[in-house]
Amino acid sequence: MTNPKRQHNKWLSLITIPIQMGLVIYLFHFLGVWLDKKYQLSFCEQAFTLLGVVVAMYYVIKQLNQINKNEDKSK
Repeated sequence: MTNPKRQHNKWLSLITIPIQMGLVIYLFHFLGVWLDKKYQLSFCEQAFTLLGVVVAMYYVIKQLNQINKNEDKSK
């Protein structure tokens, strides 16, 4: 039988994933806009936003693998 506290932590981790993704993407986008304005460039906003999406996806995959690994150990 699964531990109810562990199950709660799993769902809490899954619920926070969209917030983490949005925050990472926003911060990279904000950095790109700032660099565009500071150095009069025209590509940093798009490049850093795309980089933010890649980094956010990396963290999501890493976090989901960790959740699955912990779930397999509890069985």
